[in-house]
Parts: sequence; structure tokens; C-alpha cells
Amino acid sequence: MGQTRIPCLLMRGGTSKGAYFLASDLPEQPALRDRVLLTVMGSPDGRQIDGIGGGDSLTSKVAIIKPSTRAEADVDYLFTQVLVEEPRVDYGQNCGNILAGVGPFAIERGLVKVTGAVTPVRIFMENTGQIAVAHVPTPNGIVSYSGGARIDGVPGYAAPLIVEFEDVAGSSCGALLPTGNVVDVFDGVEVTCIDNGMPVVLIRAEDLACSGYERTEQLDADTELKARLESIRLQAGPQMNLGDVSQRNVPKMCLVAPAQAGGALSTRTFIPHRCHTSIGVFGAVSVAAACLIKGSVAAGLASVGAGEVKRLSVEHPTGEFTVELRLQDGQLAGCGLMRTARLLFDGVVCIPDSLWSANP
Repeated sequence: MGQTRIPCLLMRGGTSKGAYFLASDLPEQPALRDRVLLTVMGSPDGRQIDGIGGGDSLTSKVAIIKPSTRAEADVDYLFTQVLVEEPRVDYGQNCGNILAGVGPFAIERGLVKVTGAVTPVRIFMENTGQIAVAHVPTPNGIVSYSGGARIDGVPGYAAPLIVEFEDVAGSSCGALLPTGNVVDVFDGVEVTCIDNGMPVVLIRAEDLACSGYERTEQLDADTELKARLESIRLQAGPQMNLGDVSQRNVPKMCLVAPAQAGGALSTRTFIPHRCHTSIGVFGAVSVAAACLIKGSVAAGLASVGAGEVKRLSVEHPTGEFTVELRLQDGQLAGCGLMRTARLLFDGVVCIPDSLWSANP
């Protein structure tokens, strides 16, 4: 048997890496599409040796993009997390890092025309039903990937790409505080459950006998801590309107502590069972929002300045992530952040014809 060749761009978006596809180049039937994506990435296998995944949740991601029929959007973006060691594809969350590559992809594939030195791309995020606007640098009529911007977790420098969001509160859970409470208690531990783009459960590190400054390997090796976090996560999920989360990647679990490097707060995030070497885009947005909520487990630890526009530096194991939150009459009105992206490979990825033939 031969192989089916599927057009694909491999891109780094923020601190993640993924395969970007036009929806029309993949099967329409969801179950078959999932099998195709598992094969593309090489899952389930810890090394993903027979696919293009990198053997890590941060490099086993997929963006599926198509022209939008919505007046307020240029393209629709569906994010999929392809699990590394399980035969499963998860659509239950968004990814703001992979989102950073969607605007460049749309221009590279001719879905959006360049309009000037910076081209706005309006993106409907199918996973959560929200709109983001990516301001893509396009001097000389093409996407520019080179520049002087740097983000923690990525070596070197690249062109800055600004992403703006509006109304992401409750995007997965239906409300900014989905349990209806600023603080809940699970297993005797105070937590704040929040969804400002990503469902997150915040816990003071000291309440779990941690400093909040541990190395990721140290936290990953702490089986007792991870068991306590999972117990809390499984209880919080239904209360956050997420249902049974035993087979889901949300909510994320985040240990918080006072900042060490001049930021707003220090974090150690589990996604959900491994400690993240940094922090996800929407995870950082949710954590930053919690810092502004009086009485939350984060508010008492966070350093937050004055004003209607607040820039909060969320510290993580490999640096920091700055989130800009806009307030209106004391309420969250929107947020923005800076990411970078780079096109790594433009070609085709091959899967066996026996699985799916694009031209039967």
C-alpha cells in the first residue's frame, strides 16, 4: 500500500509547536480525523517515533483552520491536543500558544490578504466560541518572522505578534468564577476556581507544604503531591461545569506563591499531571485575572499596580509571562499579550493509505 500525503505547515507558536492544517485537507468524519491525527503525531508512544510529534504535550498539538463564514471573523481555528501516550485527541480546551501561529498560517495559505505593515487576522476559536485578533507583522507584503522580541521558554529573538482577546471570561465553564465562589474548599484545601480563557484551579503552594519555587522535576517526582492535586482536580471539575474530568486535560492545577523576580505572582502549573516548564497563554491570563479578584487565593499573594490597564508579570519556572488586563468600571473588559511564531516546515506529512486515502 502507498501513503496519503497531507499538506501541512509545522510551526512554533509561542512556547509550543504544532502541525497546522487546512480543514479541507483532513477527513470530515471526526472519528476518522482523530485516527489520522494520532497517526500523524505518532501516538500512542512516549517517543512518538513513528510520527512528527516531539514526545511532549507541548509539541503534540494540532491547529485545524478554515475560512470563516462569520461576519466578525476571517478564519475559524480548532485546536486539538493529541495525547502522547494515549490513543486520544482532546478538543476540550484552547491553546493560546498555537493560536499565535494561526494568523501567519492564514496569510501563508492565502486565506487572508496582507493589508499593510501589520495585518490583523480575526480568529474565531471554535473550542470556546470566542474571537481573538492577531496583529501579524507583514512588512514588504509577506509574514515577517524575524525581529527583536523575546519570550521566555523560546531561544533567540523573533518578530513580535500581538494577540488581543475580548470576553474570554467563562469561555469553557460559563462564568469567570464557575463555582459561584471566590474560594472553595476541597480536601480541606482552599482553592480559587477560575476561567478567563482556561479553566484553572489555583492553590497556595504553602497549603500543600510546598514553597512554590521548586524545580519542575522535583514536583513531577512528588507522587504524594500529584495525588493530592488530582483528588482536588476531580472534585473541582464537576463544580466548574466541566463534568467528569478524569479523561480531560482541564482544569489545569496551579500552585501560587509571592513573586521572586519583581513580577505579580510566582506559579507552578500542572497540565494537568505534569509540571509545565513555563505556563500556557490562557493559563497565564486566568491566573492574572485571579490576582485582581478580592479574596481569591492569589490576591493575597500578588503584587498588583493601580490603573484601569494593568500589566501583570506571571512568573513561571523558566521566566515570566506578561498579561495586559483592561478594566472598565472595575470589571474585566479584555486582555492582550505578546507572542512570537515561526514557520519551521512547509510540506506534506504522510500516513498509510490503509488508514485514509484523500483520493480514493
